[in-house]
Amino acid sequence: MANLSNHHNPNRYLIQKLTLSALFTALIAILAQVAVPLPFSPIPFTGQVAGVLLAGALLDRRTAVLSITAYLLLGAAGAPVFSLARGGIYMLTGPTGGYLWGFIPAVFFAASLIEKKEQPSVYRAAVAMLTALTLIYLCGGIQLGLIMGYSLGQILLVGVIPFLPLDLIKAALAIFLAKQIQKNLEQNKLGHILDGK
Repeated sequence: MANLSNHHNPNRYLIQKLTLSALFTALIAILAQVAVPLPFSPIPFTGQVAGVLLAGALLDRRTAVLSITAYLLLGAAGAPVFSLARGGIYMLTGPTGGYLWGFIPAVFFAASLIEKKEQPSVYRAAVAMLTALTLIYLCGGIQLGLIMGYSLGQILLVGVIPFLPLDLIKAALAIFLAKQIQKNLEQNKLGHILDGK
């Protein structure tokens, strides 16, 4: 009944979604500060991908995309929300900007795969997370290669392979956390909070 009341009260539903979006925007910005620069790559190890994957696993696609869009706009406007407390439009147009742009299709497709199921299987969630990672690497690799003049091999060595093991751990963690959060919300009769359908 709570879910039905939300849809009959559009203002409450909108506020709920905007609040969720803002929370995930803040989470991604905080995790982006967990960053380690690498001497051989312009791309640092960061925690922000974990936040992006969790958004894709928990939120409906509209709320997830809104979270990422707000995050990118804040950063483009100069807020220090990107890795190593950086901000500015250069972060989106520079060598590593493609990875940031890739967050949008990543959460869109991940959320689309997961939100259609009341209780998505671990297999479906894993496919969603791997799809999201693939899109992030694809967008990031294309922009990195175009700006730096890298070959495909160089893109893989500098922009994909070093990050893959840690990102796979982040994906597994996002799946685990999403299931635990959903379980806890349902036990407390708050499952409708994440319901975008």
